[in-house]
Amino acid sequence: MGTDDQLFNDATHRLTTALAHVDLPEDVLETLKYPKAQLGVSIPVRMDNGELKIFQGYRVRYDDTRGPAKGGVRYHPGVSIDEVQSLAFWMTFKCAALNLPFGGGKGGITVDPKSLSRMELERLSRGYIDAIADFIGPDVDILAPDVYTNPMIMGWMMDQYSIIKRQICRGVVTGKPLAIGGSVGRNTATGMGAFFVIEAMAPKLELIPEKTTVAVQGFGNAGAVVAELLNQVGYKVVAVSDSQGGIYAPQGLDIASIRKHKDASRSMKAVYCDGSVCSIIEHDTITNEELLALDVDVLIPAALENQITADNAQQIKAKYIFEVANGPITSAADAILVESGTTVFPDILVNAGGVTVSYFEWVQNRSGLYWTEAEVQKQLQQKMVEETETIWQIAQTKAISVRTAAYVHALNRIGEAVTAKGTRDYYANHPS
Repeated sequence: MGTDDQLFNDATHRLTTALAHVDLPEDVLETLKYPKAQLGVSIPVRMDNGELKIFQGYRVRYDDTRGPAKGGVRYHPGVSIDEVQSLAFWMTFKCAALNLPFGGGKGGITVDPKSLSRMELERLSRGYIDAIADFIGPDVDILAPDVYTNPMIMGWMMDQYSIIKRQICRGVVTGKPLAIGGSVGRNTATGMGAFFVIEAMAPKLELIPEKTTVAVQGFGNAGAVVAELLNQVGYKVVAVSDSQGGIYAPQGLDIASIRKHKDASRSMKAVYCDGSVCSIIEHDTITNEELLALDVDVLIPAALENQITADNAQQIKAKYIFEVANGPITSAADAILVESGTTVFPDILVNAGGVTVSYFEWVQNRSGLYWTEAEVQKQLQQKMVEETETIWQIAQTKAISVRTAAYVHALNRIGEAVTAKGTRDYYANHPS
């Protein structure tokens, strides 16, 4: 097995585990063995200094049995076809678990976006759409923001697709600016969705906010939002980190102040503000690896995939892990965490708030009717809580992990869609 295949093989291992707990036609597994379509493209970009650079881009539609593919586009130096395929695979199950009428897709460009000027970033984004325009569409494959992409970039992509098609096509991209068809609540949806999952589980897990310590790895859009929401209702968030490292204060951090400082300075400090007077609270500087090993009640990995592996899983002391990132725990680490008594709530449930509100945006674009923020949050909470309750009950009834229960739940829905089109059993029993 080559290194390029390892992430995808690890992702599909979860499917194999779940199959032991479902009774589905063979056609379902055959359908899910391979991605429906993969595209690799070269994107020429004229840099500000006149130099021509070629960037590699990808888009994968893994499955569209339940509807058009749906998934984000990430800009990162580590983007590869294996990563994109794995993320599209996860999106297939995430959409099914939340009962959204979508299949799974994902895209990305191998690039360090921080090294580009804004104009170079725009040319790259429009060039990506030029290259994949025939592969996507509002009823085929719908794009969304992911790592290092944002509403402005999504707006460029929607605009470029509309130029190519010679008509306004708002529904091809979600996560757009509000002024051109975006939905209120989309920027905070992933973090807020995770918050709703934690709040729904808190009574069952006997988590009392004021007595519950939390560490968040990844203080980007999703991680910062869930950290602040938990902080607001009394949870003691004792550590946060970004790609440069983290901060830790056993007495708890003021997350709103940290967010404000980071937005202003692009660095993290434990800042407490009272009017115009700010002071640095006493805190320790820690690495991302040290954050993961903290003795806390709740650990929230909200950065990139493969953060908890067989190498460091035994160091994890948290009682509960809520995966806000995609694939932060490897399958080998899962087994170690189960053995140690750590309960993991999986990414395909916990971080599904983003794609859920993307679905709301897609619906609003198609209807021309736009919802208030209160309506979006109410619908999001209802979706997240309902599916959390169902998945938890499956886990309890079958005595399986929450991750396996989420895949079982999603598989059953995908199975229903495959069966609706006819399976081997149907044709074998009705030959004429």
